[in-house]
Amino acid sequence: MRRGFRRTTLIITFCIAVLTGIGLSRKVSLDTGLWLIVLLPSVILLKRKNTTALILAIILGLALGLWRGSIYMQKLQDIKLLSGQKVVIEATALADSVYGYRYQMEFNAASVTLLEPNQKSLAGSIKVSGFGAPMVYRGDRVKVEGKLYPMRGSNQARIAYAKLTRVGADSSWINSLTRKFGAGVRNALPEPASSLGLGILIGQRNGLPKEITEQLTIVGLVHIVAVSGYNVTILSRAVARLRLGSKYQRLMLSLFLISLFVLVTGFSASIVRAAIVAGLSLIAWYFGRRISGVTLIAFTAALTGLVKPFYVWSDLGWYLSFLAFFGVLVVAPLLASRLFSRPPRVLAMILIETLCAEIMTLPLIIMTFTQVSLIGLLANLLVVPLVPIAMLLSAVAGLAGAAIPEYAGWFAWPANLLLTYMLDLVRLLAEVPFASLRTTISPAPMIGLYGAVLLLVIILQRRLLKSKHDVKNWLGV
Repeated sequence: MRRGFRRTTLIITFCIAVLTGIGLSRKVSLDTGLWLIVLLPSVILLKRKNTTALILAIILGLALGLWRGSIYMQKLQDIKLLSGQKVVIEATALADSVYGYRYQMEFNAASVTLLEPNQKSLAGSIKVSGFGAPMVYRGDRVKVEGKLYPMRGSNQARIAYAKLTRVGADSSWINSLTRKFGAGVRNALPEPASSLGLGILIGQRNGLPKEITEQLTIVGLVHIVAVSGYNVTILSRAVARLRLGSKYQRLMLSLFLISLFVLVTGFSASIVRAAIVAGLSLIAWYFGRRISGVTLIAFTAALTGLVKPFYVWSDLGWYLSFLAFFGVLVVAPLLASRLFSRPPRVLAMILIETLCAEIMTLPLIIMTFTQVSLIGLLANLLVVPLVPIAMLLSAVAGLAGAAIPEYAGWFAWPANLLLTYMLDLVRLLAEVPFASLRTTISPAPMIGLYGAVLLLVIILQRRLLKSKHDVKNWLGV
């Protein structure tokens, strides 16, 4: 009988400890930098893979998380001290601006530099709305004058009714290419099909009418117009089906397409997380290794949390991403193995993954948004399998609209037909009586539901694996 722990157990334990340390840093203020330096030489003890190594992994993870979190707590304090004050900042737009409340130009911005009342860099991103600049494009440098207020969520502060001055135009070729492609889609497709196509393809849903956005929310399909890990999965699977000469060629093409997709979508937080997971999986596949879903999720969560502790503290999208990852990478394979005696076909697996992702995110969505779609599962089963085809046809339409606009209609009619069908289906489902229900749950029942799902996963795995030794392998011990 083998003694000690597996390497994956130490990795998962360390990653969970890092996330715990980041979370505790909001309430606990410790100078762990010195402790990290002292403990670093003891990393060699991790090779033993025994109880001492496990305890050391926990201590190192907690220290690293507390140290990184304390740095960002100081930066967050800088924002809190400016609450309600009139400030002047310069920031880089993260997306093209849209017209929002009372016809203000709205966009999110990062790389924030405070100019007045003093000069310093501010961490995180800021939601900006105001007047002055006729248009702000992704990558533009903008001067913003207005009152700053801290906020929770993916943005750390907001400035409304601001005076906007564009002080630097974006010169990135990739942003220019994205805008040209977006214009091509709009040239080739009528509204609202063009906005739906852009939402499905690159997550650009600013042009969708409010009525359609509400309908997508009612039927539980708003995620199809939010760029996510599903888009990356589609790209990876498409390359896997190509008959290329070698594994190396498939690996390089997959990594290239994923990198290009990240560039085009503007380093969206959700797509970066998905790209890390997909990239690690592809590299492991190339070298003939297999990384468990739990290890991938824990490592990616710890890595993104260290890069930006704000995610762990208040970003709902961050939590929804990893809950969906858990559903797709851990729960879906277990469910598929129980339902099928052999690996299911692509369509069946997509449906199973969609179901599992929906189940894993549902309790948190109900608690946060106090709304649940009663026909969400049906809507996802009818629409989600069409998304890969819609992505391909929308891409063809956009390329035709950008390169040969006079003939774009001939290339765009399949996309228009499919997107119109999807819109009609969403509209029809949204009109079903009691399609959504207003309800909520408190944090305790939500945690209990996730605990029940985790227990069910462990039970399913125990039944599937043939011996106690295999169970330990799955758990990583």
